[in-house]
Amino acid sequence: MKNHFFFTLICAILLFSCKAEKTESEVVADKEKAKIRLIYDTDANNELDDQFALMYILVNGPTFDLEGVTVNATWSGGNIDEHYEEAKRILQLGKRYGKIPLLKGADGSFDAIRDQVGAIDFDGKAGVDFIIEQANRDTGEELILLAVGKLTNVALALEKDPSIAEKMRVVWLGSNYPKPGEYNQDNDTVSMNYVLNTKVPFEMVTVRYGEPSGTDAVKVTQAEINERIPGMGPKIQQPITGRHGGEFHTFGDYAVSLFEHIDYHGDPPSRALFDMVAAAILKNPNWGEKSEVPAPILIDNQWEERPENPRKIWVWENFDRDGVMADFYQTLEDYELVQPKNP
Repeated sequence: MKNHFFFTLICAILLFSCKAEKTESEVVADKEKAKIRLIYDTDANNELDDQFALMYILVNGPTFDLEGVTVNATWSGGNIDEHYEEAKRILQLGKRYGKIPLLKGADGSFDAIRDQVGAIDFDGKAGVDFIIEQANRDTGEELILLAVGKLTNVALALEKDPSIAEKMRVVWLGSNYPKPGEYNQDNDTVSMNYVLNTKVPFEMVTVRYGEPSGTDAVKVTQAEINERIPGMGPKIQQPITGRHGGEFHTFGDYAVSLFEHIDYHGDPPSRALFDMVAAAILKNPNWGEKSEVPAPILIDNQWEERPENPRKIWVWENFDRDGVMADFYQTLEDYELVQPKNP
């Protein structure tokens, strides 16, 4: 009996050891499974924070599984082609243009396009259809749609295929909630209200101009950029031509150019990296605070609370400026690029 007991014990230990030792392919699969499956929806040519956010995603290969980039057009960035070209520049600087899908979304507003989504072609079709296709892919992993411009592409995708509301989560950089106004919101308030009234899980990463509680507080000065970032990031052989002219081999040098051609606010004069904060809190939720609220609605440019609304959303605020910026510089220096689906 004693020998039988020891034989059984040894077999159990050996069996446990075999199960504990994963094959190399299983380890790789586990690492892939832990990544954040992401679509980045951007008005890339609006100012400069979109570019920082996209590069931050590109150099965080262990964190993000970037399915693709969709663009939309807002007031200050020109037409959809200009937004596409700026996103293309950043993908080129990140050595991922042609490897990560880049698609044009809506040039116009949700209200002007929504009745056309059943047509063979419509404004924004490529980007909208891509969102729908990715949401309907059965990967076993949650899809996050990180939207950092107007919500037109998101609303059009939900209008065309309402079933995707249960297959993805929308994280949106926008709004001064609970106060009125904000650029992304004002570009297409109808699309925002539409999304708020759907069932899609929705997180609002607040802007709050001039307040310490919003992403507006995550600011950098031109002097800091000039000191910290030149030459940083992947280096490409064939330079890009920047939107303000000049040729650039690295994102760091291009970022300096972007900061040379921008207006500054506050004391000291600085710019906020709103969109990059929205990407950063996906990587580390501890860099912000979120609370659940009944989904409000915007009426006549004023937020109206709906305390009895069973539909809940998350609101993000109080961001760790130093934590976000330190991680940005660190990952840009020791970068590991996101992996394309079909290398």
